[in-house]
Amino acid sequence: MKYVVIFKAKIQSLDQEYFDTANQLHEKALTQFSCQKFEAISENDFEIALSYWNSLEGIQAWHKDAEHQVAQQLGKGQWYQYFSVEICEVLRTYTAPKLK
Repeated sequence: MKYVVIFKAKIQSLDQEYFDTANQLHEKALTQFSCQKFEAISENDFEIALSYWNSLEGIQAWHKDAEHQVAQQLGKGQWYQYFSVEICEVLRTYTAPKLK
């Protein structure tokens, strides 16, 4: 089974520490916590990030990681006005061929 974690946030203020932390944590999730892929986009003052996982246990371990916990507190305190997280089961995946 596959899962997607949907992170949505209203941006308050993103600084260089945010970008450095995000890059470091994305790499850590991919290499140490079996995250399969990250996709993220920011527009105006809104951010959405998707991360794909093979197990709920991997998601839970990631949520409890000490560095990730610190980043969550920084997010609550200075980077975001608010955020939400949804964990969803992926029922089907398909891609369409490129149109000519």
